[in-house]
Amino acid sequence: MAIGTKGLAPVDLDAMDDETLVAELKKVKEELFNLRFQSATGQLESHGRLKAVRRDIARIYTILRERELGIRTAPSAE
Repeated sequence: MAIGTKGLAPVDLDAMDDETLVAELKKVKEELFNLRFQSATGQLESHGRLKAVRRDIARIYTILRERELGIRTAPSAE
């Protein structure tokens, strides 16, 4: 069983262009901040969500770096 968000599977992330990935990264980082804040105040209901969001961030960073190194190619503009 994979941990992460449904819409952020590596296949789905591959289909996004770099600008969309950066926007998604910003959104997920903001969610992580909110989850950490909830955890610190004792309001967090799902501790597994922290792990899933961190993995999503790692996936996005990995795809961006692989594109930078030429391992993966960005989707062609159609």
